[in-house]
This record gives sequence, structure tokens and C-alpha cells, in this order.
Amino acid sequence: MNLDEFDFDLPPERIAQRPLPERGSARLMIVDRAAASPAHSSFERLPEYLRPGDLLVRNDTRVIPARLRGERSGGGAVEVLLLRCERADADGEVWSCLARPARRLRRGGSAELRGGIVATWLDDGAGGAIRSVRLAAPRPVIELLDAVGEVPLPPYIDRAADESDAEAYQTVYARSCGAVAAPTAGLHFTLETIDHLRSREVEIVDLTLHVGPGTFLPVRTARVEDHHMAPERVEVPPATAARIAEAKREGRRVVAVGTTTVRALEAAAAELLAGRGFRGEVSLFIVPGHEFRVVEALITNFHLPRSTLLVLVAAFAGRERILAAYREAVARQYRFYSYGDAMLIV
Repeated sequence: MNLDEFDFDLPPERIAQRPLPERGSARLMIVDRAAASPAHSSFERLPEYLRPGDLLVRNDTRVIPARLRGERSGGGAVEVLLLRCERADADGEVWSCLARPARRLRRGGSAELRGGIVATWLDDGAGGAIRSVRLAAPRPVIELLDAVGEVPLPPYIDRAADESDAEAYQTVYARSCGAVAAPTAGLHFTLETIDHLRSREVEIVDLTLHVGPGTFLPVRTARVEDHHMAPERVEVPPATAARIAEAKREGRRVVAVGTTTVRALEAAAAELLAGRGFRGEVSLFIVPGHEFRVVEALITNFHLPRSTLLVLVAAFAGRERILAAYREAVARQYRFYSYGDAMLIV
């Protein structure tokens, strides 16, 4: 399919720049694949639209304050977004990262980052946007980030992160540190909503997908199928796998919270349907025509045009249906992207 088929017009003012004051107060569009048009509600009423016995699967990854600022040895500001630690040795830690100004960061060049971290570039960036950097620090870098790093808000949020983002850009159930972007569908959940779901006999289980560049890097190929996702780390505990296998045997719905959860479940489908846990890297790019083996309903936000996330949602619900729903969301002034409103697809 052509990437242009996943485009839509979005006025800039529809892009949410800040979270709502109340985490659970977002609007909720309900897209029933058996209905002619969407319905409209609020996220705090989500439990009313799920069934007793549904299995809700969520991504418990925790966003690390992975953006570091500093100054290049030759002068000039530098900004580094740490992705993940690849290895450590006597000379420091080697991380994959995104960095700017990319053209001025050459192999062997260095920069002084906040926290006394010295960065040395190990490549010229010829292989693409992701770079390799060695970090020499007074103690493990991950231990410094809470003090010197910044919340890595996405680029379409046109402001610097502030103290409120440290809480708002994190789900209330985040536990496993390692993501550089939030699984944003989960940002709407409050402890009260979770309690309400459980009181309605909706079962809730967790997995971990550490959101990395595979989720948010743009599609640069004209043909959607030619795009390759960067790998991301996934762990599905054996207990979660057992509950998924049981739900599928019993004909109960598996409801995924977010596109990251969908990719984790579908990439590990063979293991999960056999009741076995999974740990490894996944790079599944879900496009129209994908046979969904695990996920039967999806909670998600409204995504960027021409993005892997929009392609996934279109694969799940149908391209024309989703684009029509997005046009209606724009007309009804829904809020888009990470801090925006939500959609439930059943």
C-alpha cells in the first residue's frame, strides 16, 4: 500500500500540548466494527463498554528521563536522547541514541553533558538516525537520569518538559524502567478506573514493551510494506501468557491497551497461545492484511498521519473506517496524540 493512503488533514490546534487536569477526563470515541458510525463518551465510562470476563492487557513499561543536554567540545549546544544501554566496560557505557545537531557530531568528537557525563561519538551517523555513543560518568548513567535528565516529550509537543510531565507522561501502573516514550493509551487510566474495571469482573494483566525508536521513527518509504521497524525489548511473564491462553480457549476477549501492547501480543502469539511466556526483541510491523491471532479489542489514542501506529490501527479496524473516524474526531474537536483523547475499537 502507498503511504499516502494513510494521510489526513489535522489542524495544528487539535494537537494536545498539555495533559488534561484530571487524568481520566479525556473523551472516548467508540468504534464498533459492526456499527455504521462511532459513538462518543468519556474515558471514565470505559468500564461500561467492556464485558465481564474480558482480559485487559497493558504495558507496564516506565519512561526514563532520557533527554540530556550539554555542550560540544568545540562549542555549541548538544542534545542527546538515550535509547538503551548496549553494553558496559571499563571505559564506560555504550548507548544507542538520537542526537542533534547530527551533522556536527562526528566519530571521536565529545561533549560534556549534565551530571558530569562525558559523551564520545563512536560513529558518524552514516547508518541512519540512531547513533552509538560512549558515556563516561561518575556512576551508572541510569542512576543519574532522575537528577539530570528530562522527560522525552515527543517533538509535536511544542514546549520544554516541566515538572508536571514527570508524573503526567507516565501511566499509574508503570513499573519496569526502560522506555523513551510513554505507551500513551495507558495515560488515561486512574486507580479508580482500574478498580471499577475489576469490580465489573474485567481481568487485568501486564506485559512489558520498552518503547523505543521502532514506535516513533517516521516511515520514509513510499510503499508501506517496505518500512522496517527497529527492534524493541519485550517480556510477557508466564502468568500473563497463561491468562491469555485461557481467555482464548474460553472465548473471552483480549483487550489491548495501546498499540505497543498489540505489537507485543501479536509478535509473541505462538508462544502466548500455548501458554508460554516470552522474552526477546520484536520488530513486527503490522499492516493491513495482518491476521490478528490474540487481540480482539483495542484502546488507543489518535495518531500521527503516515505513521506506523496509524497503519496498525487501520489494519485492526479497516483503513476507510479509521480515516472516517479521524475526520469525525477533527470535526468534533477531539484532542490528538500523546496527551490527547482516546478511542476504543471493538
